Amino acid sequence: MENSYERSRTTNTKPPKDVSLEELRDRLAEFAEVRGWDQYHSPRNLLLALVGEVGELSEIFQWKGEVARGLPNWTSDDKEHLEEELSDVLLYLVRLADVCGLDLGQAALTKIVKNARKYPIAKNKTANSNYN
Repeated sequence: MENSYERSRTTNTKPPKDVSLEELRDRLAEFAEVRGWDQYHSPRNLLLALVGEVGELSEIFQWKGEVARGLPNWTSDDKEHLEEELSDVLLYLVRLADVCGLDLGQAALTKIVKNARKYPIAKNKTANSNYN
């Protein structure tokens, strides 16, 4: 029986441009289930895997100094590597939230609202006095 992950992989179609967290969550759950990996996806194990992936992401930037927005001086291979490591971090984060029974999208929106209250728009936007 072919699952949705295998279907998109074997048809060489790109995933939709706008992918929801719910779509990622469902695809990851199915991916783990059909491989029998659910038994290994405890919150602790997923968190440790996430931390490892963040380390791999950090290595990409480790010796580059300050990097310009849009990565204008990066090769396509460097950008592809960055995409892969960012994706690993995102996927582990989504999976961790799912296994913990949390709605990551709603939690993120709630956090943005809390941050807006904590850091209101300053009259002088260049002043950093709100953040000290």
